Amino acid sequence: MATKDKWPVKSSKGEYIMIRREIEPELITAANEYPVTTIFGPRQSGKTTLVKMVFPKHKYVSLEMPSDLVRAEEDPRAFLDELGEQAVLDEVQRAPFLLSYIQGIVDQRQQEGAYILTGSHQPSLGAAVSQSLAGRTAILELLPFSPKEIATYKRGYSTWELVLLGGYPRLYEKQLNHSRFFNSYIRTYIERDVRQLLAIRNASSFQKLLMLLAGRVGNIINYSSLCSDTGISSTTVKEWLSVMESSYVLFQLSPFYENIRKRVIKSPKIYFYDTGLVSHLLGIQTSSQLKRDPLRGAIFENAVILNIIKGIKTQGGYEQIFFFRDSNGNEVDLIIKSGRQFLPIEIKSASTFNTEFLKGIKTFRKLLGEKCGPAFLLYNGEERFNINEIQVFNPFLHNFDIIFRQVKSVRV
Repeated sequence: MATKDKWPVKSSKGEYIMIRREIEPELITAANEYPVTTIFGPRQSGKTTLVKMVFPKHKYVSLEMPSDLVRAEEDPRAFLDELGEQAVLDEVQRAPFLLSYIQGIVDQRQQEGAYILTGSHQPSLGAAVSQSLAGRTAILELLPFSPKEIATYKRGYSTWELVLLGGYPRLYEKQLNHSRFFNSYIRTYIERDVRQLLAIRNASSFQKLLMLLAGRVGNIINYSSLCSDTGISSTTVKEWLSVMESSYVLFQLSPFYENIRKRVIKSPKIYFYDTGLVSHLLGIQTSSQLKRDPLRGAIFENAVILNIIKGIKTQGGYEQIFFFRDSNGNEVDLIIKSGRQFLPIEIKSASTFNTEFLKGIKTFRKLLGEKCGPAFLLYNGEERFNINEIQVFNPFLHNFDIIFRQVKSVRV
């Protein structure tokens, strides 16, 4: 069914032409357990390449091809019959009507790994999958490259280079100019796809909102301020944010509260699914420029949180994540709920350690007591050490896997 060939694969010149994505073992397991496996993710995150490599014997069809889409629309059952017993349907959000037919087929055949579906637009596809394929499909998410995956192409990227470039595979596979890549990405995917979903007529307002959000990355969302600065209503801002989140442009991080009656911060924070996109929207062109930018701390924080999310999704985890802030200004950038414990993670872009960085974690420990799990301070320095039972290290140098091993160890 699925191939377990060793990656990365080298060309005759010794160049890497394909790498093994960290999600591959989870994907193979899912396909062995369910008749349908659905892979969500942003455009250009590598979904097509992944499924072609892992499932080379499956008949492949892209529903972005007009001819294939027309055939599917004209006679859905005949279209699926032509694909045989095992098939990959790429960009299936273009033809969500196929899902009800797939449901009938898999119920009849009772065969695991029959269909592999990929989709970039979760709003419509997610609802259709939940309705038609409930209990019949595993759902995975493939995000752009992690630092570990990037290192397969080239080792030696500095932390700020990784943050500046982000993780989109084509940037590394083709060694593309990142400014041209993101210019094209915004026009081709974000503006086209998101604006089509929302039927946005005022393109300038949408572009302005996107840039404003980049400038407020890592901040608590202030809807009234966004409305005032863009000239659009609160309802419209919330609608646009919801679709951008579902389309893997950005994500929101909810506040943590031990007791709902003690909840202090009600609004979430905003982050992007790629820090290369954030840097581009802010006009940051080089890693040295990024290091001096006033938003360097927020962008670094975004990069760390994003890579932790990638790791959780890659390893099949379903941990909830939050941020913590109390009425006295004590804050922890990320809280991971795993099992019955909560793991606090403070993030600093500084390359020099300061004991003041530990203030928020200490406060959180007092609040949670035994419910507080292993704690981390992730910074941009070179040293790795423990202090007050808090692990201090640079995850870009020493690997994010250190965190994921701790997450697994406290799962119940």
